[in-house]
Amino acid sequence: MKKILVIEDNNEVRENLCEILELSGYKVFEAENGVVGVNKTRELLPDLIICDVMMPELDGFGVLKILNKSPELMHIPFMFLTAKVEKQDFRKGMGLGADDYITKPFDDVELIESIEIRLKKAERLRGLDNSEAGVRQLFNAAKGEEELKKLSEDRELRKYQKKDIIYEVNNYPNWLYFVVSGQIKCFKINDFGKELITHIYGPGDFFGFLPLLTDGKYEDSTVVLEDAEISMIPPEDFKLLLFNNRDFAAKFISMLAHHADYNEKQLLNLAYSSVRKKVANALIAVVNKSVGNKIDLRREDLASLAGTAKETTIRTISDFKSEGFIEIQNGKIEVVDIKALENIPQ
Repeated sequence: MKKILVIEDNNEVRENLCEILELSGYKVFEAENGVVGVNKTRELLPDLIICDVMMPELDGFGVLKILNKSPELMHIPFMFLTAKVEKQDFRKGMGLGADDYITKPFDDVELIESIEIRLKKAERLRGLDNSEAGVRQLFNAAKGEEELKKLSEDRELRKYQKKDIIYEVNNYPNWLYFVVSGQIKCFKINDFGKELITHIYGPGDFFGFLPLLTDGKYEDSTVVLEDAEISMIPPEDFKLLLFNNRDFAAKFISMLAHHADYNEKQLLNLAYSSVRKKVANALIAVVNKSVGNKIDLRREDLASLAGTAKETTIRTISDFKSEGFIEIQNGKIEVVDIKALENIPQ
């Protein structure tokens, strides 16, 4: 049963609305003002919110602003309930990411139909996966007009071979990249010419997005580790979704948070971990972006990802093989005991 939270300071209107929704088969919760509404949203995680605009303590715009700051809450469909809709208020609400406006007095049938539409759309978007088809559906779902749909339909799917360069440091960005298949390494080179791999990207990953947000240049380079197919998404599509689709924005903010957390953990790993732990973490990172447990990676690249010398990496890999953590055949590494690698002490 879908959960709906009604935030309304007028007792009569709130009770009437809750009764209609309960008779329509929804589990309904109520809040008498915006502050209580925000707290109940965090507690209940409702499937949809109906919120009055004018309320004491915290108005409807304030409620939506607070929810939009939380990746966990900003995807919840949000409908404003108001006695009148001035154009300025309408633009303000929709600009904040509201999904709909309902005017009082409202028609029961139109209200339920509008709620059903919003719930179905939210369900469809939550069900999308990180495949090429899923990403295409997400872009199409965020666009209502034909001319906007063409932006997604015209985007390229390019094939790259091992060692192909996708972009280089100090280039300006032209695309948001989405990995359909294969593996990509992202790396930096220091003043002494030493390479450090900062990320490994695999199927379902976006990359190259930071310069699109800052209007700057790439601060790293990317090269194909194994033959890959990459979807080239125009910046217009990316920005359209980011600023107009709350579901995509929530997903992207979550991705940024994961990106920052990964960078922090990698820095701590390079600074404080033992050589064995560094090499183990590098193997785990590559396996997590691979299909299966086999790794076809040059020892130089593995050393670059681990932040260790090539000779040290080779020696540590040999130790892992002797201990039964991995197997090596024709140069390819197969991880047979990932738990053992994860449990190697710092």
